[in-house]
Amino acid sequence: MAIAGRFKSIASKFGPGGLRGSQLLLVLMVGLSTSGCLLTKAVTVPMRVVGAATSAVPVVGGVVDTMLDTAADSVDEIPL
Repeated sequence: MAIAGRFKSIASKFGPGGLRGSQLLLVLMVGLSTSGCLLTKAVTVPMRVVGAATSAVPVVGGVVDTMLDTAADSVDEIPL
């Protein structure tokens, strides 16, 4: 029941008398400006975690870790 109350509270802000056009535009612009950073981090963090976990494997762990770290660095360089 608490979740339904929260949803109604959030939904009421977007109805009549809720967010004004300029406020909505500001929220959208902030969301779009940070989306590229968040997108690349959402992709690279799991890659780095897997690389760190595989580095514990003898013989091939270091090679796999280096490969995944290089790939994650390449994804971080993508201009979004």
